[in-house]
Amino acid sequence: MKRCPVREGDWTLSGGIFDLPRLQSELQKLDETSSATDFWDDPQRAQKILREASRLREIISPFATFEKRLTDINEFLELLELEPNEELQQDTEQELERYLSDLDKYELQTLLSGEYDGRNAIVEISAGAGGSEACDWASILFRMYSRWAQNHNYKLEIISETPGDVTGYRNISFQLDGPNAYGYIKAESGVHRLVRISPFDAASRRHTSFCRLEVLPEMDETEVVINPDEIKEETLRSSGAGGQHVNKTESAVRMTHIPSGIVVLCQNERSQHKNRASALKILAARLAEIQRAEDAEKARAIKGDVGPAEWGRQIRSYVMQPYTMVKDHRTGHETGNVLGVMDGQIDDFIEAFLRLPKGAEDTFIE
Repeated sequence: MKRCPVREGDWTLSGGIFDLPRLQSELQKLDETSSATDFWDDPQRAQKILREASRLREIISPFATFEKRLTDINEFLELLELEPNEELQQDTEQELERYLSDLDKYELQTLLSGEYDGRNAIVEISAGAGGSEACDWASILFRMYSRWAQNHNYKLEIISETPGDVTGYRNISFQLDGPNAYGYIKAESGVHRLVRISPFDAASRRHTSFCRLEVLPEMDETEVVINPDEIKEETLRSSGAGGQHVNKTESAVRMTHIPSGIVVLCQNERSQHKNRASALKILAARLAEIQRAEDAEKARAIKGDVGPAEWGRQIRSYVMQPYTMVKDHRTGHETGNVLGVMDGQIDDFIEAFLRLPKGAEDTFIE
């Protein structure tokens, strides 16, 4: 008879992920802070504290259910030791397997512990060098993430797209809305490499193409201070899909943040007002990312740089010839089912990334 590998009260698996006392202590401190009379004097800080408290409650609340199920399993195991019963043993083994499967899924959710992991995500795919090959690769990646989003009931909305000269996209931006969208899709941020027989090469030679994926958490404009005097705003006709309307009205909005040089173009809404709102949202996300990068740079100055710059670092290779394999260079996870991956089956890669020890993603092998 199988023994349950988890003991009652033992909730410190995966390096502290299930450290219930710590989580309860953190939640208690946040609740005490939110009860203070001056709590709402700083609305931005207050909202941040409430979001964190809500996240901790979502992690803590299932513990009681898991504890109850574990108690029941152990009681059945003790009963079977005293009075063996084939039918009860089979039912207990099945329940144990379900319990461990549910526990594994729950553990994966608790790995999304970052400040912004619970938010929606803004994703941009940019074709690298390689002309039509890279643009076609960008469209393949977009289809892959569209299928993945569909499989998880995430809403995907295209923000902006710039078609390639022959096919595909030079770049395409979209937003993913749903629970923990950023927490999951952030695992895909980086350079993706494709090796295949080129459909654009009459000699049928192998080509290598690169695309860069950038992932940002959705930010509210109130979370980032943006000086209107530092923004140059232009309206223009949309260049993406959308029928005759895009050629008749200047609905597209391009914003340039003068101090940083960040340029944001939103053009897929028919309304200029909606495109302006989307542009501000993306600009806020990019400015917040710059701040986080500056903080990370300060940390690296203390501990030393542990890896090369992101552009040019292939996080994953998709090989179609002379063999079929998709391999993630950060985690070592790989599969020969290339077509399945291209159809959105990337959960195993995301999970492997989320389970990496903290900081390990900075030292992957190229």
